[in-house]
Amino acid sequence: MSKPIVAIVGRPNVGKSTLFNALAGSRISIVQDTPGVTRDRIYADVSWLNYNFTMIDTGGIEPDSGDIILSQMREQAQIAIDTADVIIFIVDVRQGLVDADSKVADMLRRSKKPVILTVNKVDNFEKMMVDVYEFYNLGMGEPVPVSAASMLGMGELLDAVVAHFPDKTSEDEEDDRPKIAVVGKPNVGKSSLVNRLTGDNRVIVSDIAGTTRDAIDTPVKYHGREYVFIDTAGLRRKNKIKEEIERYSIIRAVTAVERADVVLLMIDGTEGVTEQDAKIAGIAHERGKGIIIVVNKWDAVEKDDKTIYRQTEKIRQILSFLSYAEIMFISAKTGQRVQNIYDCIDMVIENNSMRVATGVLNEIVAEATAMQQPPTDKGKRLRIYYVTQVSVKPPTFVIFVNDKNLAHFSYIRYLENRIRDAFGFRGTSLKFIVRERKEES
Repeated sequence: MSKPIVAIVGRPNVGKSTLFNALAGSRISIVQDTPGVTRDRIYADVSWLNYNFTMIDTGGIEPDSGDIILSQMREQAQIAIDTADVIIFIVDVRQGLVDADSKVADMLRRSKKPVILTVNKVDNFEKMMVDVYEFYNLGMGEPVPVSAASMLGMGELLDAVVAHFPDKTSEDEEDDRPKIAVVGKPNVGKSSLVNRLTGDNRVIVSDIAGTTRDAIDTPVKYHGREYVFIDTAGLRRKNKIKEEIERYSIIRAVTAVERADVVLLMIDGTEGVTEQDAKIAGIAHERGKGIIIVVNKWDAVEKDDKTIYRQTEKIRQILSFLSYAEIMFISAKTGQRVQNIYDCIDMVIENNSMRVATGVLNEIVAEATAMQQPPTDKGKRLRIYYVTQVSVKPPTFVIFVNDKNLAHFSYIRYLENRIRDAFGFRGTSLKFIVRERKEES
């Protein structure tokens, strides 16, 4: 099952980002310095008790600054409404209840989503609870007092959030159809590709960037096998600054990637790889999904006999952390090579779920260590006792060693390359966990 999505919503300067960063700093496991992911994170993985979920910072909402800003407010709040399972609605106890809070509350109330009304900057619960009670007037239920800056009330807030998650024991039967997220920056041709694959114009296509408002699940049957394509897009472009459009299309990507088995990262062949493509690629890479890089609009590219080679090299260079990803050159408009995507998806799903026998795996690792000696430090050499695969989606391996500090990233990457040489694993990332074991006497 995919992880629940929790969106943080609130006006500017109510401490929304402070809360996000406070939780990110103490309760979250984040892959550090993942290529292509911005320093200004807008999402993070949270673990609380036995629950794991993805938390999204949706940006400030300002309803009182004219039509364009009002439109932005509606769009941004709609993102939270569309994508979230639970919404944290933050207000500021020092500013008190203001008209903008009521407007946001009205929008969230209509969403029918669970909303946790969170009153921030409550630095002294005893003295400030009278001010907290004012927010009952929003009609959003009992307010939860917190101080994000002082890390007060965090446990109570997270308890309230996870209380709305579905009971794991009562979840519906797992849908085992392969789910394919079609992601990419606005106007790259995501909806056109889904329409071409389904043979039916079920998704609105327009030249306006981000015509698709919601993630749309489209079941498709091909050669007797059923697939579910998740088409995502950003927002309509209404004089918004470019950064805001990118920010919310990335939120779409996070939520779609979370649910997917395979990610089709679409790139505009006429533009090449952009910074935003790298951000979205980083999201899929972090989450260990199968990845296919689909270069669209290939019919519009002037070509010679070296064009595909040059484009492939450039993609490999910029998205170097996706060296395992498959690359396809297509035209959703003309249908060129589109049907080949199904074969590629099947191959990537198989590799993402591949298991390797422990005995064979250790033979490969032993051969690799014989060819290139493990690193040493101050006379002590890394010893690899044992390697075993512990899970799939993505294939995950545990390496038992004598000293974790000697297991340098570069050597683990070397072992990964040798394992890939032996078993393929095309289209899927591999995860390695290094565990320390006492020296054998």
